[in-house]
Amino acid sequence: MDKNLNSNLKKAKSGKRDEFYTQLSDIERELRHYKKHFKDKIIYCNCDDPRESNFFNYFSLNFEFLGLKKLITTCYKNQSPDLFSTHNSDKAIYLEYSGDKNNNNIPDDNETIVYPLNGDGDFRSKECIELLKQADIVITNPPFSLFREYLAQLIEFDKKFIIMGHQNAIT
Repeated sequence: MDKNLNSNLKKAKSGKRDEFYTQLSDIERELRHYKKHFKDKIIYCNCDDPRESNFFNYFSLNFEFLGLKKLITTCYKNQSPDLFSTHNSDKAIYLEYSGDKNNNNIPDDNETIVYPLNGDGDFRSKECIELLKQADIVITNPPFSLFREYLAQLIEFDKKFIIMGHQNAIT
């Protein structure tokens, strides 16, 4: 293992820096094995800023191919003042996508519905748990520092899940 990468992960864990975006190529390589499991399912990516998340990109661009019923993403409030060009970094959001309506195979703005959350978008919040209850399968790269708590929640709510992240998360 790359010694520098390992030290960076240790620093992230101790510093509670959990923003490790999963590469689209890694998502494609792994999720191609699960196509039959996605048909008519609601996928919930509950740790994913939909404008930066490759999980959102993968599922929205392959929505019809996978036969999904709905895609829901939530993200913890973002500190970026340009998030969705609202210049309002105090609000977390969730997004629902139910497929391509105009046959251009691109998730357009009028096909994706963005809803504000009352809280900060933490996966442990009541409103995010209500979205979790709707989901058939949860797929994401969860916060590294909260991995055990994240996994415990999925088990508590009896959710099928695919967690993609660094191998050190399991230790």
